[in-house]
Amino acid sequence: MTGSVPNALTALRLLVVPIAVVLLVVDDGADGPARWWALVLVAFAAATDWLDGYLARRWEVVSGFGKLADPIADKALVLGVLACLVVVDGIPWWPLAILVVREVGVTIGRLAVASQVVIPASRGGKIKTTLQLTSLLMFLLPGAPAWWDAIAWWVLVAAAVVAVVTGIDYARTIRAANRAHRDGTADADA
Repeated sequence: MTGSVPNALTALRLLVVPIAVVLLVVDDGADGPARWWALVLVAFAAATDWLDGYLARRWEVVSGFGKLADPIADKALVLGVLACLVVVDGIPWWPLAILVVREVGVTIGRLAVASQVVIPASRGGKIKTTLQLTSLLMFLLPGAPAWWDAIAWWVLVAAAVVAVVTGIDYARTIRAANRAHRDGTADADA
């Protein structure tokens, strides 16, 4: 039973994404109750991101599914909510574009080598996700003053920079995994 809890939390995070997106679209920048509920759901999803990994490591039930699905759930949450904020709040689009390219590239690369090796989230990837979620939670706060949004913006810019750096690192890791599989050598994680 305990082995399925981290995976269930990951799946729950995936279910929260469309609900939060719909709430943001319904709110349409009005900073009303739907925005507050979206904030609560995103905060809950961010907490499950930390909790599922913690429980999987603590209970020693880290799974291939969790290593693959957890980053996908994070990407869906961040990109879905950020896309809504770009449309509804007018946040500049270019950090979203950088994150989409990076996330799609990393996900396709991970899936391409998934039969050979599961590439877990790196420390840099976790920092990027933390910066992204922090920025989103800050942007979602209804009625925040301009200086708060300015801080949220710079946290988002930092997340975009970390995304580029870690994207390059993942590309190297994925290439090494492909090469190791093709050459029949040791695992790329070694």
